[in-house]
Amino acid sequence: MDAFQDHYPENVAHCYGCGHLNEHGHQIKTVWEGDETVTRFKPEPYHTSVPGYAYGGLIASLIDCHCTGTASAAMYKQEGRSHDSLPAFRFVTGSLHVDFLKPTPLEGELVIRGRVKEIKGRKVVVEATVYAGDVATARGEVVAIQMPESFGT
Repeated sequence: MDAFQDHYPENVAHCYGCGHLNEHGHQIKTVWEGDETVTRFKPEPYHTSVPGYAYGGLIASLIDCHCTGTASAAMYKQEGRSHDSLPAFRFVTGSLHVDFLKPTPLEGELVIRGRVKEIKGRKVVVEATVYAGDVATARGEVVAIQMPESFGT
C-alpha cells in the first residue's frame, strides 16, 4: 500500500520528518488502517535522550509529521480524490501540543496512530498517540493548516 508521503510533489517533499527527498530525515510513511492513520518508525541509537530512551524532540517530530500527513490524506478522502491528483493538499503545522506519558524506549518499533478530530475549511485537527509495544508513551494534537499552492515554489 502506498504511503501518503509517496505522493507529495517534489517541491514540498523535503521535510525532515516526512519528506522522501530528505536523505537525512525520518522519511516516515503513513497509511490508512480503517478510520485511523498509522506510521511505523524504528528509532536509531543516535535518537537517544538518556541511554535506552528516545529524546522528546524525535517523538514530537513524529507526531507532527504524522498529523500533517493525516490532514492531507483526510482532505483527499473528503473530496474523493486520489493522493496523486492536483492541486496537491499539503499542510503545515499551526499548533503542536505533545503530552509525554512515559519514557519511550529506543528498542523496537514505534507505532503512531492518528485520528481526524475536525475538518473546517483549510484547517484540520488531528490527534495522535505513540505506542512502544502496547504502551502509549506520548499523545499529541496538531492543528494543520493547508498551504497555499504558491508555498514551496
